Amino acid sequence: MPPLVLQSNLFGEMFGSDRMRNLFADEAMVGRYLHVEVALASAQARLGIIPDDAAKAIAAAANVERVDWQRLQERSQLVGYPILPLVEQLSDWAVDGAGQYAHWGATTQDIMDTADVLQIRDALDLVEQDLTAIADALAGLAETHARTPMPGRTHLQHALPISFGYKAATWLSGIDRHLQRLAELRGRVEFVSFSGAAGTLASLGDKGLATQAALAAELDLAVPAITWHTIRDGFAEVTGFLALVTGSIGKIGYDIMLMMQTEIGEVMEPFVTGRGASSTMPQKRNPISSEMMLATAKLVREQHSAMLDAMVVDHERATGQWQVEWQALPTAFILASGGLRAAREALEGLEVRPDAMRRTLDFTNGLIVAEAVMMGLAPKMGRQHAHDAVYVCCRAAIEQEISLLEALKREPSITEIIDAAELERLVDPVNYLGEAPEMVARLLAARKIRG
Repeated sequence: MPPLVLQSNLFGEMFGSDRMRNLFADEAMVGRYLHVEVALASAQARLGIIPDDAAKAIAAAANVERVDWQRLQERSQLVGYPILPLVEQLSDWAVDGAGQYAHWGATTQDIMDTADVLQIRDALDLVEQDLTAIADALAGLAETHARTPMPGRTHLQHALPISFGYKAATWLSGIDRHLQRLAELRGRVEFVSFSGAAGTLASLGDKGLATQAALAAELDLAVPAITWHTIRDGFAEVTGFLALVTGSIGKIGYDIMLMMQTEIGEVMEPFVTGRGASSTMPQKRNPISSEMMLATAKLVREQHSAMLDAMVVDHERATGQWQVEWQALPTAFILASGGLRAAREALEGLEVRPDAMRRTLDFTNGLIVAEAVMMGLAPKMGRQHAHDAVYVCCRAAIEQEISLLEALKREPSITEIIDAAELERLVDPVNYLGEAPEMVARLLAARKIRG
């Protein structure tokens, strides 16, 4: 069978960064399990629940390089989960019978969920790095091009003039909110999971909550108010966050692709020899990074849908829903990392073409500023009369294939109340950017205040 795209050497980092893939690799995952087991033994030794020598022996033995992977695979398939088979090996490794104290009072989901939280914490660090880099790139574009005019488009048609910096700043606003969401999200997800077989910590008697708190301290995680192993909104929020992030990235990529169309060419992805080339058309420069930004948005959304389904679990231990997370959660992170990498690639070296923007802005011979002319005339002749007069001139410009300015100059009701110089000012798109530059400045100033 062909390899899955996330595991394919052929596609490299297109669908996921190596850093993120490595974080969710089997070795890293099992290493996390061992890390949690060691932290548990250490916490319980400090509380006098198990001998200190046993905790030290468990820590000395717990090395992922010692794992018998074939045995672990075979036993995991038999048991249905990897923790019991891993604890069996850990118990064999620990000297002087210390292995009998491993996994004391814990259950499989305690270890796996806590390891997942540790992986999520590290994965969110990678996401945060990429989002920060993307935000920095967009802030630079917004500042540089705050007054670079281009067509604003609604329904894919010219609407009113905007600036490219304004467009970049709108993209940036979403990325900034994602960084805020990320900070808030951590406080709802980075909790230890240690609650025993049915969530009540009964196996540890009156030392259960103390063990939970000590384990959390060992791992630098928060202590939950109550057991959460069947209340999965935290993990679902993580994939929801990733879906939002990649949705924003996909929107940026979609805009870039549209602006890269041959007839427009307002921006181009960074030039790299051979990148985006066609096998038959030498002239092609395809928007490869933007395509990946859009594709990952669609794929991550599917993973989040699966995580929402996985929230609906039965009683005090899920029967099948939990396993959905094992696929959906890592996949969402890996796919998101591919989209974020593509976004950094596109935005950090984006080629902005102001001349092309001006050319497309002038494509309709001034029709894009019809509103500007109408609003300029309204104080002199009333809004409705101004609308009707400009409408007639727009029709004339289209039918006679002349500029809007020329059509306006031929309309007596207009030339009687306004001179040619004022008409020329009104039809210059640069003079109708509205508050776009000021909005850019306000956004960038607010970012500096936040630090």
